[in-house]
Amino acid sequence: MTENDISYKVIGAAIEIHKSIGPGLLESVYENALAYDLKELGFNVRQQVSMPFIYKEVKQEVGYRIDLLVNSKVIIEVKAVETVAPVHFAQLLTYLKLSGIKLGLLINFNSKTLKNNIHRVVNNL
Repeated sequence: MTENDISYKVIGAAIEIHKSIGPGLLESVYENALAYDLKELGFNVRQQVSMPFIYKEVKQEVGYRIDLLVNSKVIIEVKAVETVAPVHFAQLLTYLKLSGIKLGLLINFNSKTLKNNIHRVVNNL
């Protein structure tokens, strides 16, 4: 399954969650619901994946954590904020670069309409 196939299914699951429970809950609620639904769809989903920083060939644990990693191909950064800021895009792009993964989704569930708050971020490697 390609990154685009995965992202299509993730977006569909996210929209269903948003329709079901709406905005206003904690980020962890949406993360856990999305992880559950994606697992039910047959995806391999890892939550809160530690992302080390490697400097001069020394691996350092600096506190980076990927919210969801789907099939080791797509990173999902879940937000529940009033407005997505440039730092949120930078955070996801950093995870993509450190992991060598090509595609990430930034999903902000704290919105009236979810489709306008799903952003694809591509790592051009």
